[in-house]
Amino acid sequence: NNMSRIVALLTVYQNDNLTAFQAALESLYGQSLKGFDIFVQEDGPIDEQIHTYLTNEVACQRIAFLGVRDKNKGFDYSLNELIERAMLFKYDYMARMDADDIAMPNRLEKQLDFMASHPKVDVCGTFIKEFGEDIDYAKVVRYPLEHSAMLHFFQKRVPIAHVSAFFRRDYFDKAGLYETQGHWNNGDTLMWMKGFASNCQFANIDYVGVKVRVNRGFFGRRGGFKKAWADFKNRLTVNRTLRFGPIAYGYACASFVVNLLPPALKKYAYKYLR
Repeated sequence: NNMSRIVALLTVYQNDNLTAFQAALESLYGQSLKGFDIFVQEDGPIDEQIHTYLTNEVACQRIAFLGVRDKNKGFDYSLNELIERAMLFKYDYMARMDADDIAMPNRLEKQLDFMASHPKVDVCGTFIKEFGEDIDYAKVVRYPLEHSAMLHFFQKRVPIAHVSAFFRRDYFDKAGLYETQGHWNNGDTLMWMKGFASNCQFANIDYVGVKVRVNRGFFGRRGGFKKAWADFKNRLTVNRTLRFGPIAYGYACASFVVNLLPPALKKYAYKYLR
């Protein structure tokens, strides 16, 4: 099992902070699964402390590749660069995580075991636990486990937590890379759409694999008309491409409204309405 070549992909940008990022990397170093690699892409100028820390990690050979670029090109663009490099070096599996999340100690082992025993599955996710960093908030977010239930669920919202995604390289052969048009792009929504449209097989594991940091900015940052409108347009693209019916359009309108709510109401909506 452990002969499979696995790489964890992380991108870091100027708003990431050192403490949270260190915690994320430490959670990868502490995995029960050993012998996987870590790739990091710096998306434009980042916090000097993080850059120094990363350079040291590379020197200690704890990070196998560090991409540095002086321009911010966006999350999806950075992820594509890492995926292309991983494809080039013929990794079998790619796991992703955000720069401030915490992977549970046996996350990668569980996902690798699952993929090994389900050879038709192209991507698997896990449940996540959101926890408040500077606010009182905690929630376990669960997702459907089977492909057809996940496709059905996609009428409402994304059927897999992007931060928990564990891809077989075949996924990108079939579906291609992330869409990078537009600043407000919500890359994972369109990535899952492309996956379903190209007959990739999806699954989730009944297990909390990642702890996701939620702070005040989480509910504020998700706001703004431009972002809400871009998300809404993405949902319409999904509905058209996957031929979803009227219910999906109703959900698209509802989430558009939720995205425009003030932060306090949005926090309530996130906690109780999903």
